[in-house]
Amino acid sequence: MNQMSLTRKKSIALLLAQASESHLKRTLTARSLIALGIGAIIGAGLFIRTAAASAQNAGPAVILSFIVGAFGCLFAGLCYAEFAAMIPIAGSAYTYAYTTMGEFTAWTIGWALILEYAMGAGTVAIGWSQYLNRLLGTLFGSTIPYQLCHSPMEVSDSGVRGMINLPALFIVFILTALLVKGTQESAAVNSIIVGVKVAIVIMFIVIGWKFINPANHTPFMIPANFPGHEGFFKHGWGGVLGGAGIVFFAFIGFDAVSTAAQETKNPGRDMPIGILGSLAICTVLYILFGYVLTGVANWTEFIKAGKEASVAYAVQNHMPGFGWLATAITVAVLFGFSSVILVMLLGQSRVFYSMANDGLLPKIFAEVHPKFCTPYKCNITLFFFVGALAAFIPDSVLGDLTALGTLFAFVLVSIGIWIMRRAQPNLARPFKTPLVPLVPILGALVCTAMIVGLDRYTQLTGIGWMLLGFVVYFLYSRSHSKLNTPEPEIGAAQTSAAQ
Repeated sequence: MNQMSLTRKKSIALLLAQASESHLKRTLTARSLIALGIGAIIGAGLFIRTAAASAQNAGPAVILSFIVGAFGCLFAGLCYAEFAAMIPIAGSAYTYAYTTMGEFTAWTIGWALILEYAMGAGTVAIGWSQYLNRLLGTLFGSTIPYQLCHSPMEVSDSGVRGMINLPALFIVFILTALLVKGTQESAAVNSIIVGVKVAIVIMFIVIGWKFINPANHTPFMIPANFPGHEGFFKHGWGGVLGGAGIVFFAFIGFDAVSTAAQETKNPGRDMPIGILGSLAICTVLYILFGYVLTGVANWTEFIKAGKEASVAYAVQNHMPGFGWLATAITVAVLFGFSSVILVMLLGQSRVFYSMANDGLLPKIFAEVHPKFCTPYKCNITLFFFVGALAAFIPDSVLGDLTALGTLFAFVLVSIGIWIMRRAQPNLARPFKTPLVPLVPILGALVCTAMIVGLDRYTQLTGIGWMLLGFVVYFLYSRSHSKLNTPEPEIGAAQTSAAQ
């Protein structure tokens, strides 16, 4: 094959040979992977998107929207699980595409993952800043000045313009320092955070169950003649599907588990458990949480009550005697957002680590700390990039781009499983996606439909981002790729891996 071909692939043997030479520590277990997954999934989605989907599209039937969204993620998750067990290398969907569809497709998906991880981390950091301000106001009666917790692109109702979002920059700095210290330490802290926020979620479900008013669940779906909900995706079963598009963002993060494959003790067994286990646990919590939330407060109240404060609103107005729970939920949101940012920063650094090892990015992103054994220069570089996004760009600009990158990765991973099954049917697979090609096809179709459903501004911005990535590839990455190495050296690496 032409050494400069856009479809040149990286062999499984070469990947595994590089993995054996990696300086990343294998410290993660199935339990810590599940905690990482839950840490990435439960966050803004649960505390914000539930009420948003209920008010805009589904009403009490938002629990059905969660089920539809979960099925879409399940198809992709099964494909991720097979790849992660078969190719336990850092890099997630980028690495999988490199072995199935070639270098150019791998670069494309790696560049798209920046939308998911880096921009996603910046977006959630901004949400963390907003909730911190709300907590300070509740506890101390004063908040951070508007200028110091909003971007220059935002102006308050009183005409005050923001300067910099310092709290968002602060949380990105703290979590970056934690990641530089070590993956095991980061996973341990994340497990504590996950425990706290899951406890708060369960507490709300248990306590709130006693305050459910059955009348709030009738009618279960929004009627066709309800004012402001005339569109097909605004009521009935169409509303359930429209709501699924919104709550899909609540599932973003389970794929980040696969980026830690190279630091997992037994990836063949632990990776599928981590990916599918975290997805299953979060789906159950989402359904119960949505049922209680729409039972405690009528879905129509979330139209004007403010999406971010919807859960605290329900507690304060419909659960007398439990005002303390509203404060506890705000604390849980802060914990939840922190763990989401942590896992997103971890995922992005591992994707960059793999791309740099392949020569597609400068080698600085693959340099490992001599003591902590983490890609510290990559983490520090990401701090400046993500920190700048969080400090100077509003979340409204970054929001849906995160989902676009995620969905694109899901589509390519689903297609990749089908290609790999046909190209290398005898390859060892510790975990096998069931019902191939049905599951991969359904995964690709569902995720593609969600991409089509995104607004035109997001689609155009995503196209612009990808065009920039193509420029970088053809000006730098293509000529620096390690696949430009003469064939004998590649063969030697493969022979070493086989031995």
